[in-house]
Order: sequence, then structure tokens, then C-alpha cells
Amino acid sequence: MIADIERLLIIENVSVKRAPKTVLSNIYREELTDVVWNKLNDLYYTLDVNGQTISETLKKFLIKTGSNSESDFRFIDTFAGCGGLSLGLSKSGFKPVLINEIEPKFAETYYFNHDLSLNSYFCGDIKELIEDVDFLSQKQFEDLDLIVGGPPCQGFSMANRQRILDDPRNDLYKQFLKLLGQLRPKFFIMENVRGMMNKVEEIVENFGSVLGEGYTIRMLLLNARDFGVPQNRERVFVIGTRIKEVDMDKMVSDIAKIKEHVKQYVLKDALEGLPELFPKKEKNKSALESERIGYKFREGIKAENEFLRLIGGSSEYLANHTNRFNNERDVEIFSRLPQGANSLHPSIGDIMPYSSRNHMFKDKYFKLNESEVSKTITSHMKFDCNMYIHPTQPRGLSPREAARIQTFPDDYVFMGANNNWYAQIGNAVPVKLAQVLGEQIMKHLH
Repeated sequence: MIADIERLLIIENVSVKRAPKTVLSNIYREELTDVVWNKLNDLYYTLDVNGQTISETLKKFLIKTGSNSESDFRFIDTFAGCGGLSLGLSKSGFKPVLINEIEPKFAETYYFNHDLSLNSYFCGDIKELIEDVDFLSQKQFEDLDLIVGGPPCQGFSMANRQRILDDPRNDLYKQFLKLLGQLRPKFFIMENVRGMMNKVEEIVENFGSVLGEGYTIRMLLLNARDFGVPQNRERVFVIGTRIKEVDMDKMVSDIAKIKEHVKQYVLKDALEGLPELFPKKEKNKSALESERIGYKFREGIKAENEFLRLIGGSSEYLANHTNRFNNERDVEIFSRLPQGANSLHPSIGDIMPYSSRNHMFKDKYFKLNESEVSKTITSHMKFDCNMYIHPTQPRGLSPREAARIQTFPDDYVFMGANNNWYAQIGNAVPVKLAQVLGEQIMKHLH
């Protein structure tokens, strides 16, 4: 964080000022050395006194003070990740009052990009949240408009014949149901893998057993590509409401009709205008930055096409557009493969490292086709991007490119280590798809 602030201050030609006193709360000091603490205190003071002239991105480093406890259209986001679902819902008019996420770096990204005080976060196991009865009994959680979440899906495999509630891997799913039963929101959304569609009756029964007959529940299988997202991404959404006047079948029909009028975009639309990146030759140097391999923060670019204007492609800074290390063999493979080709293509037959097991590794390498939608962006990208080779440059997609495909705006900054950015982006609900769902629900809350 110190390096990020210092780089942005240099870009904006702002000098660091020595703080005349301690301006940060001592609660942040416990695990820091005196040197780090004093440096942070000076940087925070510098940002504070220059608050009228520094960029909006630098202002995001200041401690958040916002609260939505008195707002209309309040919602809780569980398993919130870096905030894709929340961002889409916020664009449709909802206001988050509680964010639950167990991974600190994911929660840090959410915190950085939203003006919500730390009091609005529960960074920990959802089970611990549910057990904190006094906390959940606060007035701001009464009569909630919406609770959302995507509990991990290990037990929702198409091949799994065990009952969902009996599978110990689905404890987080059960905890999500328990939270719904405890707070009884007007609406809820659960997002998960398409394998859930094999167990529609069982899942509806599970929700009904916890919530009772007062809720109407529907399950939808949606592909993000049908809603303006340049990505082939199928996910199941379980949507329910306790508002008797809501015709859930009509809502499902209305969502289906949207795709008849939404313009579809392809990978080229998402990649347009981004600076060219070159192979990174230095291994185990994630903090290394340059014009060739990219920066966590660089000056922004102007959105030039309809898709970028739709998602917010113009910003003061372009964040997380960096390249990762690849060995020479992989770079050669990236260069030779034509768009749309995988590991079986003859152009790489002489250097393909898994040629004796091609039937198992045909998708070990895949070069994306810029005239089509992207394949599903997943958290596997944190390990390598060999299945997500850039269509015109010998490298994998950058985190920013993956984020654009997930319809995050360019000024949405991912925090933590570089590889962790991919995990956050891959786990997120596409922002544009979340906005579509939020707008449909919002129609019934005004």
C-alpha cells in the first residue's frame, strides 16, 4: 500500500509532508514497526491535507466513513469476494449495509472501492456472523430488502448424487439458508454453478424448509453473454421473495426477454485501447513494474467504444494492467498458436510438453479469439493464464483485461498480490449481469 500511494503521489506531483502529530488511530499500529507506522502516518496526513486536489483514486486510500444504515433498499452481501455482485446491485439502486467475506485480501479490495466504514464489514466465517445474535439484531438489519451470496460449490457437482444438505462440503450453503431464515429479507439471490439445475426440486425444498411457505422461489440458468458480458459464463441464480404481490414467473420471463434487446459484445470490444504488454522475463519478482510489463497504476485512457463506455472504461488511472512471468517455451507457444487454437494445433507439435497425453491436456493452452466472446473467466488464472492467451500478443490476459471481461470499470482497483487479483476477478459475478438482476428486483420495491 505504501508503494502504491508513493507512486500515485509522484505521478500527481504531490510532495510527502511530515505529519506534525499522529493522525491515524492507534488501533492500526499493533502489528506494524515504528518505521512503517510513521511512514503511513505521514502519507495519510499528506492525503488528508491535499484532499481537495488529489485524484479520486488517491482519496480511496483514506479511511472510509460511509454508512447506509438509514438508506432505502438495504442489502447484505455474503461471500462477497471483491464486490462484483455488490457493484452491480449498487448500480441498480441498492445500498450495502453489511459485507461478509472470509478472505482478508478480497475484503480489502471491496473496502478500497466502496465508501463504507469498517463497521459495515464482517471479515470471517458466516457461521460466526450468524451466531452473533446481538449484532444481527441491530435495527439496520430489520426488514431488509435483499440478501445475496454465492456459497462455495464443491458439493453441487453434476455427478454428485448425495442430497445437498447431507453433503458436509455444503455447510456454507446451509449457513446461508440459516441466515435467510434468521433475517427473512424481502428478496434473496443465491448464485452458483450450473450443476445445481440437476437438483431444482431438492434446492427449492431446502429453501422452503428453512423459510416456510411465505416465500416464492425460482431458479434460473443464465449465460452472461446474453446480457452484454463478452464471456461465455453460465451460472444458476436462485431468487426468492416474501412479497405476495410479486409474480415470480413474470420476473423470470422479463429477465429472459432482456437478452432479446441487449447488444452482445466480443473480446475485442473489451481489450480495445489497452497498452501493449510484453513477456515478463524475471521470475519471482511480482513487484517489478515497467512500460513493457505494465503497472498496477498508470494514467488512464479514454473509452473509445460502446462497450467501454457502458462499463466505465474512462478513468484517471488504469489499474492492474500487468503481465506475469512465462518461460521461453510458453512464450513461443503463445506466439505460434492462431486464434481459437488449443494444445492439439500442429503449429506447436514440436514443442508441446504434453504431446504424449494430448487427450488429457488439449486445453492446457488456448488462444482466445478476439471476434468471439471469451471463455469463462475463472480463479484458475491465479496459477497461470495458458488457457487465456491474448489473441494478438504473446502472453496471457492481464488482470485488467480479465476484469473488463467481467465488466468491472477501469477504476475498480484489485488489492493484494498480483496472482491474487486473478482469484478475486475469477470468483466474481459479472457486474453487468448483477445490475440486470438488481433492476428487475428493484421494480417491485418502489
